[in-house]
Amino acid sequence: MLGERRSLCAVETPVVGVVGAGQLARMMQQAAIGLGVSLRLLAEAADSSAAQVVPDTTVGDYTDLDTLAAWAAGCAVVTFDHEHVPTAHLERLSADGHLPRPGPAALVHAQDKAIMRARLSTLDIPCPRHAVVDGAAAVREFAAAAGGFPIVLKTTRGGYDGKGVWVVEDDADVRRVLATAPAGVALLAEEKVDFRRELSALAVRSPSGQQAAYPVVESTQRDGVCVEVTAPAPGLDPDLARQAQRIAMRVAAELDVTGVLAVELFETTDGRILVNELAMRPHNTGHWSIDGAVTSQFENHLRAVLDLPLGDPTARAPWSVMVNILGGSVPTLYDGYPHVQARDPRLRVHLYGKEVRAGRKVGHVTAYGDDLGDVRARARHAAAWFEGGLGNHSE
Repeated sequence: MLGERRSLCAVETPVVGVVGAGQLARMMQQAAIGLGVSLRLLAEAADSSAAQVVPDTTVGDYTDLDTLAAWAAGCAVVTFDHEHVPTAHLERLSADGHLPRPGPAALVHAQDKAIMRARLSTLDIPCPRHAVVDGAAAVREFAAAAGGFPIVLKTTRGGYDGKGVWVVEDDADVRRVLATAPAGVALLAEEKVDFRRELSALAVRSPSGQQAAYPVVESTQRDGVCVEVTAPAPGLDPDLARQAQRIAMRVAAELDVTGVLAVELFETTDGRILVNELAMRPHNTGHWSIDGAVTSQFENHLRAVLDLPLGDPTARAPWSVMVNILGGSVPTLYDGYPHVQARDPRLRVHLYGKEVRAGRKVGHVTAYGDDLGDVRARARHAAAWFEGGLGNHSE
């Protein structure tokens, strides 16, 4: 059933429909306000992160085609907070005259890792060795071809933040993964890349073909979850940085992506870059741009889906560091404001209005400046304070 829609907007502006109401849609609303653009959400629940700040919100099930189509009526375009809308639903929206951006033919490459790997291979985009596997024998055959265990197994659909990804060391691990993997979802086997660090290249593209590329950043992961982003990636060879940006822009053009495309990369120990994942929406590794770039990824995403001229992605300061606030021992995040704001008046804090649970992304902080060591220390201190990781809150 389609939930009740509440709308308080009386100004005639383009309406951008956003499927999903997490923190990405919440931060998109900040950009929409400045642009004078109205957002309409299809939210999972009335208390979702973005539903708290977007007046025009419908609570409904995006997997129900009738609900999705009724909600999309009157939207100038439809875009996404996540990539889980069934491809067939988006094809139906397109056939009915709606404008999903990115479109289903592009988005499927972020939804299905096997389709993504196959397409990137045809484009000669550097990727880890890989194969779709359908049982233990196929996994063993791939491992032998890849030089032996360990290898990585991934669900082709549905995984995120480390979920649906396993490092397997031997046959016993293979049997365990095959027994616990979601039924009916194919598995992708990949070589375990010997990498120095993880990078992310964000590009944004409009339907008219205009593109902009953000500085390539370094992302730090813990248990499969991004915890810190440094912009630009320290010490990255300029040729590799340009290669990463070219890859992002080429993929965006070849796949006909509209909006933000995030290309997550490995920088290997022997000086190469390999594509790990694609995301076709604003991305955690671009959150630094809200405070650290001339035009944030969220504003540029809205500009792109509306086919407006894109904004400047240039960094405002030599260094920006974004650290995610993960749920810890502090139940009320607001209590952290007096300390972090007094200690660092230039720090930027973004809280998502989410219930605090251990390990959950509930906000982020961004610091920027001329000295990387200082910027990184400021951002880490603030995030740790919100998480309760500084013991009795003494410095």
